[in-house]
Amino acid sequence: MLGATAVLQLVVYIATSSVALLADLIHNFGDALTAVPLGAAFLLRSPSAERRAGYLVVLAILVSALVALWQSVERLLSPEHIDHLPALALAGCVGFVGNELAAQVRLRAGKRLDSTALIADGNHARTDGLVSLGVVASAGVVAVGLDVADPLIGLVITLVILRITWQSWRTVRGDHVHH
Repeated sequence: MLGATAVLQLVVYIATSSVALLADLIHNFGDALTAVPLGAAFLLRSPSAERRAGYLVVLAILVSALVALWQSVERLLSPEHIDHLPALALAGCVGFVGNELAAQVRLRAGKRLDSTALIADGNHARTDGLVSLGVVASAGVVAVGLDVADPLIGLVITLVILRITWQSWRTVRGDHVHH
């Protein structure tokens, strides 16, 4: 689901050059890849493999935040005008729906399997859906003439991703996190 979401968002990014969308799609693509180590851990039926997979999920989230930060700062220093705003808003909506569907699947499976890594990944996907709505906000604010809003919203998305990184780290370590 998230892989397809990221591919659709990539097509719109190529047309718009929105750094807010880039932050979201990089993060969604990284999240799609985290299914591989989690799936392998469950096939192995190993709690230690699941914990290592959880750490890989956290690492993927952190890397996506750092890439989003770099791209947002670069765009603040070298601004670009954004076109195709309806497509940008639609891409944000696609991100929201894709992440919410992924969250529901992961949370149900995580509760059924008593998997902290999968529950962390489900909560993370749910928050990512809200991040995708930031892309919709970016399209709206840019539409009224504030092009600088796109990289600023990219920075806000980066901060949210960093918060998700911390929460996921605590969940995988076994700390209690309140959502």
